[in-house]
Amino acid sequence: MPFVSTGGVALHHRYIEAKGPSRPTIFINSLGTDFRIWDDIVAKLAGEMPMLVYDKRGHGLSDIGSGVRSIDDHVEDLSALIDHFGFDKVVLYGLSVGGMVAQGLCARRPELVDALILGDTAHKIGTAESWNSRIATVERDGIEAIADAVLKGWFTPEFHAKRAADLAGCRNMLTRQALPGYIGTCMAVRDADFTESARRIAVPTLCIVGHQDGSTPPDLVRSLADLIPGARFEVIRNAGHIPCIEQPEALTALIRGFVASLNGQ
Repeated sequence: MPFVSTGGVALHHRYIEAKGPSRPTIFINSLGTDFRIWDDIVAKLAGEMPMLVYDKRGHGLSDIGSGVRSIDDHVEDLSALIDHFGFDKVVLYGLSVGGMVAQGLCARRPELVDALILGDTAHKIGTAESWNSRIATVERDGIEAIADAVLKGWFTPEFHAKRAADLAGCRNMLTRQALPGYIGTCMAVRDADFTESARRIAVPTLCIVGHQDGSTPPDLVRSLADLIPGARFEVIRNAGHIPCIEQPEALTALIRGFVASLNGQ
């Protein structure tokens, strides 16, 4: 199990090499998940492009270090990870809070970012009241208390009805996350607002959303795309908040086409 120590935080990661000059694509997972959510995507794209997946601070097998106070903590970890590997240019795919981390890195170190894929995310997600309510519930009763509501936003009714085993596995992944990492990242999302920096993004950007996303609905993701000059907006049918699990074929096709366009193919 590969780990990299960045600023005293051990980050669990997996790097998938590929031949050719293509820049690496880094996948940044959502709140309450780990990098296993990308397994189907990585398997389908293996050999086509270098890829790096990792568990955010306080998620999966990664350390929490001194804690999570803001999106900047996750941005600093990603920045250090890129430096560790010596990447000159990267494509960032950020899902949900991962999309905020991607926006944060693009604002802080734009010279590193060749392109962005912002999935099921926004410049501003939720309200202080909604996040404070979630935090209070989790602090009092644990993640299990909100699991049903979270999974309803993550996946479509069809997924719930037909993929019971996968749903159970995703519930386990969610409820087994460490509370400090989950709560700290909730606070980070609550306090993050990338409205102004999104207007200054100057790299090719693809915004993607599941058409039944109950966490960051299509209109919200479209509002992010409208802020970013020249951004492309795509909706994946029959998907909720985590298309990489629910509709990996459709998502892989979008990623493949977007990266190919960067290479002039």
